[in-house]
Amino acid sequence: MRALFRAARRATGYGIACGRPPHHLIGLDLDRKNGLDGITALTDLATRHGFHLPDTVTIATPSGGRHLWLAAPPDAAIPNSASRLGPGIDVRGSGGYLVGPGSLSPKGAYQTLPGHPSDPAPAPLPLLRLIQPPRPPAVTPPPRSTGPHSIEPLVRFVRDSPDGQLNNRLYWAACRAYEAADEPDAAADALLHAAIDAGHPERGAARTIASARNRAHPGRASPVTRPAEPRPSRSAPRALH
Repeated sequence: MRALFRAARRATGYGIACGRPPHHLIGLDLDRKNGLDGITALTDLATRHGFHLPDTVTIATPSGGRHLWLAAPPDAAIPNSASRLGPGIDVRGSGGYLVGPGSLSPKGAYQTLPGHPSDPAPAPLPLLRLIQPPRPPAVTPPPRSTGPHSIEPLVRFVRDSPDGQLNNRLYWAACRAYEAADEPDAAADALLHAAIDAGHPERGAARTIASARNRAHPGRASPVTRPAEPRPSRSAPRALH
C-alpha cells in the first residue's frame, strides 16, 4: 500500500478488485448511514439462516460502516448487489471492488481494524448460497410431434407455462419451430400469441422469438412478428421472474 501511494503521490485512495485469485474475494459493504444499519442486518441474516459469521479482515469506513473480506471457492460466481440480502448490505463480487484501507475521503479514512485476521476467512456455505444467483428453472420439453400440426404441442407448452418459466419455454419452443416446423414464421406467430395469452409482454416475447430465429438461422432477415389485432387474454397475467 505504501508503495502505491509513493508511486502516485497525489492519490488519495485505491481499489481492491474482488473475485480474483488468490482469495476470490467477496466484499460485504455494511452501510451505517441514511437510516440503514447493514451490520445489524447481516447479524439478523446469519441468525435467520443458521450460520456463524467468521472473524475476518474488517475495514472501518468513514461513515461508521464496515467492509468484511471473505474468501470464495474458485468456481463460485458471485454477482454484485445492493441491499438484496438486506437493508444496508451490499455485496461486491466478480467485477466489483472495495475501497482499500488507507484511502481517504472527505469524511475520513478507511482503516483496518486491529485484532482481526490479516487474511480473509472462507465465506460460510449458507451465505454463499444466499449471494449466488439462483439457477434458471429447468425446462421440461414437450413430447415430440411431426407433421403439419407439429406446432400445436409447442403452443400448448408455452401457454401452460408454470410461473417463472414462460420466457424460457417460449425461447425453447421457438428454437424448435425454426428448426423443424413446416412454416416457421407462421409457427413463430402462433407462439407469440400463446405467450401473450399466458401473460408475456408483447415486445419481450417478440425479442425472445427473434433470438431463437437468429440462433437457428444466423444472418437471416427477421420479419416483424406481432399480433394482427388485439387478442383477449385466456388467463390472468402471471408474473415473470
